[in-house]
Amino acid sequence: MQSHESPTPDFASYTVQIRWQDISLTGNLTLPPSATGIVLFAHGSGSSRHSPRNRAVAETLNRGGLATLLFDLLTSAEEQADRSTGQLRFNLPLLAERLIAATDWASHDARTAALPVGYFGASTGGGAALIAAAQRPEAVRAVVSRGGRPDLAAEALPHVQAPTLLIVGGYDPQVLELNLYALDQLRCRKQLETVPRAGHLFEEPGALEHVAELARSWFLQHLPRQSHVG
Repeated sequence: MQSHESPTPDFASYTVQIRWQDISLTGNLTLPPSATGIVLFAHGSGSSRHSPRNRAVAETLNRGGLATLLFDLLTSAEEQADRSTGQLRFNLPLLAERLIAATDWASHDARTAALPVGYFGASTGGGAALIAAAQRPEAVRAVVSRGGRPDLAAEALPHVQAPTLLIVGGYDPQVLELNLYALDQLRCRKQLETVPRAGHLFEEPGALEHVAELARSWFLQHLPRQSHVG
């Protein structure tokens, strides 16, 4: 079951349900006219599809002609339990499996099946996105990580084939070091960009906009443009 709403005359927006084993994950699908690709978001620790930072990036991608799917990697019950334990948000194999389930959903849904797929991961979601990309090399065409923990993808990193962009705040030295380690392990086309004077959450004026533009350019460059929906 899904509901339909139109936030603007140009973009179609849907609430969708993604089945994984015996649970259902809720997502927000936005389709611009004549979309040339779709970007699936893997949010970070303690976040959800309502993350204002990821929604802001998604809007920039939508304006660039890319569809987006923001969905909850955890159910409501799991999120509530995770607030106390913090264990699920660092269970990257589990998060990657659910991202793969969303990828498979997008490949079968009539609205998105023709669109090449990219991943946008934030925080621990960056590591989960790279694990999933390594397991779905035929499906995932590009990856962007924002303030991510790609180092947590560990042994999956050399197997990633999708062109990968790592974005780190210039004032986030610990995460920058971890991203440099991951960059060295990747064997695909890769790039690391630092956003000057930005911290881990990119809350400084203009920082998140910089991230969104970098991501949009990367996806438009690396997602094939032969398929169109709309």
